[in-house]
Amino acid sequence: MSPRARLLLALFVGLLVGLSLSVASRVAAERSPGSAVAAAPAAAGVALPWKDARLLAEVMQRVRDNYVDPVEYHQLMQNAIRGMVEALDDHSTFLTPDEFDDMKVSTSGTYAGIGVEVVAGNGGVSVVRRMAGSPAERAGILNGDIIVRIDDIAVDPADLDSAIARMRGPEGSAIRLAVRRDGSSSLLEFQVERAHVQLRSVAAELLTPDIGYLRITSFTDTTATELEQAVATLEHVRARKLDGFIIDLRNDPGGVLDAAVQVADDFLDHGTIVSAQGRAADAQFRIEAKPGDITNGARLVVLVNGGSASASEILAAALHDNHRATLIGRRTYGKGSVQTIMPLADGQALKITTSRYFTPAGISINGVGILPDTVLEGPEQPPAEMDTANNATLAQRDPQVSMALQALSTHAGLVAGRVSAAAAR
Repeated sequence: MSPRARLLLALFVGLLVGLSLSVASRVAAERSPGSAVAAAPAAAGVALPWKDARLLAEVMQRVRDNYVDPVEYHQLMQNAIRGMVEALDDHSTFLTPDEFDDMKVSTSGTYAGIGVEVVAGNGGVSVVRRMAGSPAERAGILNGDIIVRIDDIAVDPADLDSAIARMRGPEGSAIRLAVRRDGSSSLLEFQVERAHVQLRSVAAELLTPDIGYLRITSFTDTTATELEQAVATLEHVRARKLDGFIIDLRNDPGGVLDAAVQVADDFLDHGTIVSAQGRAADAQFRIEAKPGDITNGARLVVLVNGGSASASEILAAALHDNHRATLIGRRTYGKGSVQTIMPLADGQALKITTSRYFTPAGISINGVGILPDTVLEGPEQPPAEMDTANNATLAQRDPQVSMALQALSTHAGLVAGRVSAAAAR
């Protein structure tokens, strides 16, 4: 090994050991002094194996000196940190400043942009949902449009994140879009002024004069408020309390834990909502419902499937285990852990698993999921869109909504069983 490499190794190992001692003392200071849980992280930090630190430094040096393309120490260290965290489990990760900003947008439910949801498309990104009242709607963008250029720069469908980032920007700033639309022989040009966009996570409609429908697509900081407003609006239309509600959590990937807890509390008068166990003091908790049910005891059916995960599973389990709702659909995803976002220097952050949560019945669903009371089998069709140009009702277009409506209408919501998907049509 060259003298330069030896010097770099020595400096790097010294930095790692010094950093581990510094972090260990900080962790110990932040925990309560006589706690057995608090003592473990500090001891583990001091005991960082010198040989492992030396190996990491040596590998970084070998990669930097011999890899086919030049690579800087900063990038190697970033990769090492990401690999270390992501090797813990499927849900822990290291966030760059841009990734951290995106996460804050998804949980806050608000951002400055044009108000579209997009997926990778043919030669660009395809608009799957144009939000009502958004700058995109005012400019004339339609669902199904494919955005192929943003400010005269071609959109790479393989880099969806970059396209999304370019459509966001300061409120009041303008953006030029080139759009390919079915039925148009040439590209359409739009100039859109970015504005404050509120992500709507709750949609609602009346299925019958007595039964309302609530679809929750994700759990953000505004979800509970949106849901309470949706229930109030449906009941205002009828000028009285409704007899029942269908809560659709299909393909809801979850989101903010507190949002799921607030929504569960909206429907519960009492009982445990969720409990959790972790190593840190604030990772151990039990949350109980407060008195007050915004629906005054209306019957509930919850629709779930394999895409219902995390916070949506917390809500489904809370309502089910407290005998408040019947579950219809397919086994849920099975994500029974809680992640905590820990901001770091320079706008970066860690998202790491800090707790495993348990349903009110004391069950961990991690890797197992929740089995509904009525299990549907056979091919599954995606949930029907609520806004449609045809005259068919949502229950006519969505077999599972129809089945839930029948269960509520016949007071058969608490009957468990196994039903084929064909029978639900």
